Amino acid sequence: MSNIGLIIEERPSDIGNFLVGRLLPFKEKRTVGPFAFIDHMGPALLNDHENLDVGPHPHIGLSTLTYLFEGSIMHRDSLGTEVEIKPGQVNWMTSGKGIVHSERTPEYLRKSDKSLHGLQIWVALPKHLEQMEPSFAHIEENSMPTWKIGNVSAKLIAGEAFGKKSDVPVYSPLYFIELKSTGKEKLQIGKDLYGESGLYILEGSIESDGNTFSTKQLLVAKDASLCEFTMNENTTVYIFGGTPFEEPRHIYWNFVASTPELIEDAKKRWTEQTFPKIPGETGFVPLPSQNPNFNIKK
Repeated sequence: MSNIGLIIEERPSDIGNFLVGRLLPFKEKRTVGPFAFIDHMGPALLNDHENLDVGPHPHIGLSTLTYLFEGSIMHRDSLGTEVEIKPGQVNWMTSGKGIVHSERTPEYLRKSDKSLHGLQIWVALPKHLEQMEPSFAHIEENSMPTWKIGNVSAKLIAGEAFGKKSDVPVYSPLYFIELKSTGKEKLQIGKDLYGESGLYILEGSIESDGNTFSTKQLLVAKDASLCEFTMNENTTVYIFGGTPFEEPRHIYWNFVASTPELIEDAKKRWTEQTFPKIPGETGFVPLPSQNPNFNIKK
């Protein structure tokens, strides 16, 4: 019997001025462990007058994880953080009760051709930490645990698994793992996983139970402890998941919460512009209900 409970195909979605491939949430699977949202950005080639410009927008109830394969993004937030995100690094921003940030092409790249490719992820906070103070962490690539499994190079980007722990300050039991193969390799890794588990194929293909799966597919396991598959040569996959929360999460636009009341409060605060401001930034992205051309993240 196959251990694959659900296959989610990447779906195109417009986030304002940039097209992404949406993986989560999905109508039949809103979350995988604490992971509530995953967008695959690009790969995109931007010319000398095209730039990423996602203006000031709010978040509550989650941590954002930005992980780039190519390109660069300038992150600014209402804590006063201003940092350039480069490939292999992790930007981990925890919104708690409320944070505002912007994501833009860095100034030195705005008049030249450039590329952008990566993942943007939301990890929901446990209920007792939804109203915590916001925080920010930037993790360098060389501090992430790495190891080999035959022809496969593994990297623990966030959380705990395989007896290793990432420096990313997570708030519930989870894992986000990168696997890259140079040759064909059968993996039996279920004993090192827990909770709910998903596998996203970025490039190449994998084989499981006599079936072949390829890029832009997210496979959700029925049982993480039974996770086994064969990676074909030159394949990159991301395995993510962890312990699910007892209560479901509500998602509206950029807000994630355990109750509708927290969502409504955040909508009111953003409409009245009482969220904290980003130093040096002006303007803001309106609520979708006040901007019908903006796509709600759902």
